[in-house]
Amino acid sequence: MNSNDRPSAPQAASTPVQRLAVDLAKAYRLLNHGPTVLVSAAHKGRCNVMAAAWNMPLDFNPPKEAVVIDKQAYTRALIDASGEFVLSVPPVALLHQVVAAGSLAGRDLDDKFEACGLRAAAASKVSAPLVEGCLAWLVCRVLPEPAMAERNDHFLAEVVAAWADPAVFSEGRWHIGHDAQRCLHHVAGGAFFATGDPIQA
Repeated sequence: MNSNDRPSAPQAASTPVQRLAVDLAKAYRLLNHGPTVLVSAAHKGRCNVMAAAWNMPLDFNPPKEAVVIDKQAYTRALIDASGEFVLSVPPVALLHQVVAAGSLAGRDLDDKFEACGLRAAAASKVSAPLVEGCLAWLVCRVLPEPAMAERNDHFLAEVVAAWADPAVFSEGRWHIGHDAQRCLHHVAGGAFFATGDPIQA
């Protein structure tokens, strides 16, 4: 299969997945603890996904996020072309899929989602897909800072929609119940930490 035959962006899953709409004023809380994320993008029927450890919330209203995406990444080419992407927050249960997404080159694959053992679902407001099985999803539109992206691979984006799994996030707060639901934090060399127990001040 050549590059022109890549699979089209996914349609909505046949089985409804429960997602709780998150107030955009609280969307920053979905990433404020610094988890590794899966970045997905699509353009003209082509889509891809990659792992990214360097990301952070920047603002409340409108909510903004920052993420570093290398020039060599196929996902970067799709973001440059479309001006949009989705950040999905994977749990410990997707550790091996996250490692695959961070290791495999999308340009060399017919379907990176399938190669990584990941499932995609349609998002709203953008063509980029959500990654199923995650804890939270942030739909982002790139803010026009081309010099920053070119110089530092640093993308700034406004969050235009956000959802979370109500089993782990509701009323603006995380409440993770068991180890498989914990977020992943990459510390280099394939080593990860998992989010610990909450401590209320």
